[in-house]
Amino acid sequence: MAFNLISKLVNGIKGGIAGTLKGSADIGSSIIKVIKDVTVSSVKGVGELVSAGINVPASIVSGAISGIAELGITVVQSVKGVVNGAIQGAVESGIKQNEAVKGTVAQAIFSAKSLGLNIADVAVEAVKGAVDGVKQVGGDTVSATKDAVFAAMDAVKEVGGDGLSSVESALKNSVDGAKDIISEIRK
Repeated sequence: MAFNLISKLVNGIKGGIAGTLKGSADIGSSIIKVIKDVTVSSVKGVGELVSAGINVPASIVSGAISGIAELGITVVQSVKGVVNGAIQGAVESGIKQNEAVKGTVAQAIFSAKSLGLNIADVAVEAVKGAVDGVKQVGGDTVSATKDAVFAAMDAVKEVGGDGLSSVESALKNSVDGAKDIISEIRK
């Protein structure tokens, strides 16, 4: 039952995002608000699954990225806003910050892989979006950065391939604090 509901959620988000953003003059600034609003309403609709540990924010990211790709919008440039909005909506709906960060960042990497996107670029945008989203809700940005970098690295390992070193390099060069976090992972 939970899988079926999550699958419906992903497909509903995909259609909703595509429909809402189609025809929008300024998609960049619309994405965060649209994703945040969709996340809040989705969490209300599946509230019992949130307490059961189902990662709703990850499903929202998956559906949103699919919807954006369907519109022909550059996905890599949209990832930061998608993750930001999903985290804001999730945290405001009662999902723990660390769960929202880990789920959204990891799903952005998985979606990037399935769409054939540059995983290093997506990882950087996802981590930055996670930190921005947490900052917007008054959360702990230091732990958000750490959780996001860990989630990105774990997801890259899971999708395989030779992208780990490029993701490490991109994160170290583009995300404040990532160099120290990655050194900690290496210990």
